[in-house]
Amino acid sequence: MIGFLFKIVVVLVVGVLAYNYFFGDEEEKAQSSKVFGQVKDVAVSVGDLAKSEKAKFDAGKYDAAMEKLSGAYKIARESAQDLDAGLLKRIGELEQRKEVLSQEIDSIAEDEKTAPSAGSDDSAERQARKEKLHREMEKLIADSNALLKQAPSK
Repeated sequence: MIGFLFKIVVVLVVGVLAYNYFFGDEEEKAQSSKVFGQVKDVAVSVGDLAKSEKAKFDAGKYDAAMEKLSGAYKIARESAQDLDAGLLKRIGELEQRKEVLSQEIDSIAEDEKTAPSAGSDDSAERQARKEKLHREMEKLIADSNALLKQAPSK
């Protein structure tokens, strides 16, 4: 419901701006032109941000985090080997989640290699996948930290 109302408001604002740009007096035309220029600047900034994030992703932004998690799991597994079967099971579950995320990272990277200049729908879908991946990575890291705090130290 709120999304629908938001879309209506956006359409109305764009309609008023377009009307003023073409049919308004000089002041309204100037104001509409200024707004369209600012929207263009925002779009360019968002595009630059997307290119920057893509470059970071291509450069292995998540690779270091995955390697650190693997090392932490190995250490936790070694220290919990004799003490707690439940802890070992949780470490295994976290490792499985890490593997799923690694596969998703590889899948996104492969998609970008095969269709780097795909349409905006594909690009928006890839961006949504990256955002979801980032949230899942943060959750995995938080869960790993909680587990490592519970693990006995050597």
